[in-house]
Amino acid sequence: MHLGHQLRDWLAANDPAFSRLRQATRVTLTIAFSFVILFAIHIAIVPLPTITYALGILLSIQGGLTVRDTLPSQQLVTRLLGCVASIVVVILAALFVDHRYISDFVFLLIIFAASWGRAIGVRWNAVGMFAFMSYFMGAYFQPKLAEIPLVAFGSVVAVLVAHAVRIWLLPDDWRRDLLRALESVRGRVNQILVELAAAVSDGKLSDGERRALTQSEERLKEAVLMAESFVPKPADSASSVDSPDAEVAMRLFDIHLAAESVIVLSQHAPPSFALVHSVIDHDEALLRREIDSCESMEDKDGAETARALIWLDEARNALGELIQRGRGTGFRALEASQAASSTPVTWPKFSLDDPATRSSLQITLATSIAMILGLMLSRERWFWAVLTAFLVFNNTSSRGDTAVRAMQRSVGTVLGIVIGMLLAALVEGHMAAAIVLSVISIFLAFYFLQISYGAMTFFITIVLCLIYGMTGALSFHLLDLRVEETILGAVTGTLVAFFVFPAKTRSILDTALLKWFDALRALLNAAFGNGSGMEIIQLSQKLDAAYRDVATAARPLGASWYVVKRPGHIRQTLAIFMACTYWGRIFARNIVDSRDDPDGEIRKSLEENLKRIDAIAPKGSDCFFVQRKTPRTAGQNLPLSRHGKRLGVEMVGSMLDRLYP
Repeated sequence: MHLGHQLRDWLAANDPAFSRLRQATRVTLTIAFSFVILFAIHIAIVPLPTITYALGILLSIQGGLTVRDTLPSQQLVTRLLGCVASIVVVILAALFVDHRYISDFVFLLIIFAASWGRAIGVRWNAVGMFAFMSYFMGAYFQPKLAEIPLVAFGSVVAVLVAHAVRIWLLPDDWRRDLLRALESVRGRVNQILVELAAAVSDGKLSDGERRALTQSEERLKEAVLMAESFVPKPADSASSVDSPDAEVAMRLFDIHLAAESVIVLSQHAPPSFALVHSVIDHDEALLRREIDSCESMEDKDGAETARALIWLDEARNALGELIQRGRGTGFRALEASQAASSTPVTWPKFSLDDPATRSSLQITLATSIAMILGLMLSRERWFWAVLTAFLVFNNTSSRGDTAVRAMQRSVGTVLGIVIGMLLAALVEGHMAAAIVLSVISIFLAFYFLQISYGAMTFFITIVLCLIYGMTGALSFHLLDLRVEETILGAVTGTLVAFFVFPAKTRSILDTALLKWFDALRALLNAAFGNGSGMEIIQLSQKLDAAYRDVATAARPLGASWYVVKRPGHIRQTLAIFMACTYWGRIFARNIVDSRDDPDGEIRKSLEENLKRIDAIAPKGSDCFFVQRKTPRTAGQNLPLSRHGKRLGVEMVGSMLDRLYP
């Protein structure tokens, strides 16, 4: 029982709404049920060819991962279209089985169409993946036309089982997910307070404790983002300040900003253990004494830290009230504002000026080269090279991203083969043990998919090794060939990404920076304009989202970023953008409370910042390559005092100046 509680706590900390757990379970169950149904048909009705099982497994995976429509009816339509596409392309593969060059040309056309479909929307991305994987299997197993009715069982069963698992067995429930995510946000705030209390027990914070608090804030941000994703949006996508979804957004915004402020300030002026302990235990009497003590503090930094903790306590209490109402009402007010929205299909232009067309040509060229080189290595296993060259372009936005993904796939394959061969040898002759290990590996592969593509590849490779072992096909030569074909496809994809229609990392970063500067400009313009308080909060959230895009775009330029004592140029520049984003959000919160500016100083600072933005924005990503010294910490850290609005906007200006010292 104790172990079960520990496991649940670990899952709640790492997967707040259990979305990764649910996705991995869906895919695993869909594969298992599809295989069992197909095997029952094989035994009781008619023998099925091997490709039927292969299609059933692959389309079970695609049905669990790529079908992302909002409504169940939309999901069913997408799956049925994918099923039809699957059967059609397998028929094409069977028709051209004796015409190698035509078959390869048709495969490349399907690859182009599948790549092009990504730009149309989630439905056609899914249909494209169904078609690609099905032709891949058809070209590999080479079924006869007479076998097509039997082969179709694999597609139909996988589609129906995937829909049943998604809708009835493990359905989506935004109320449940939102409640879990809100509870996770509160739990992570409590964890931050506990870590802070332990850190300040001796009156100071070590470098390790500072890094731990910063990492805890990142985990809190992930939980907040997840919670925001579960909040239903009104049909017109416009939230008023009194709307139910706006209240949830404000509560999340407030508690995140308060926690972030506590961490920032505590690193410069650690609070007293008694104050942190009073917040943790909801000790109102002790908290009141600490508040009174703060008011008489001569240490201004310490007073600001105390105010930040008081703010966090208030924000946590407000979130607790929201959670209690959600438990009691099931978020009925939110449900009333929910409406299904349909996104209009935007068809890409068939032109080299269109990014979707360039990307499709890029992927098609990479797979064609991988096909040619793969055939030189093996006339039977060349498909692995093509599969790798196609998949390394998934979910990438620049050539740097593609290179990272190619490396992850290659390393995951090599390590998976090493471990997979050991496991296959250990369970040789024990079919039940091999099946159990395969099921566990499948589950782990799709549980870690959102975290690490390399981890997913690692576990899938283990599954393949176990399957080869169970079927008696496992050999060092076969696995060595798989490694060679995988690396060949990865290298081909990377080289094409770098030299053919390259989406340069700096170009992607320039675009992300332009959006960030636009978001900051819009926030500052709205501060003393006609925008409502909710509009300003939404603009500050867009600024935060734009910063995340900047951090993602800059990722290939260096290692994953976190606060360290001596950051490199890339990390240091990201730190400046993060700080500027933080102060912009602080300013937004305070300006919503009051727009008083009797001496006009805030408006003057706003105008100066807008001029800074106009001067800096056109320089793009040059700021990431400027030599600069690490600045000393500013004397003031947090605008919780009555001068907060002015301090916030002045700190934004200070951060902008640091980009080009």
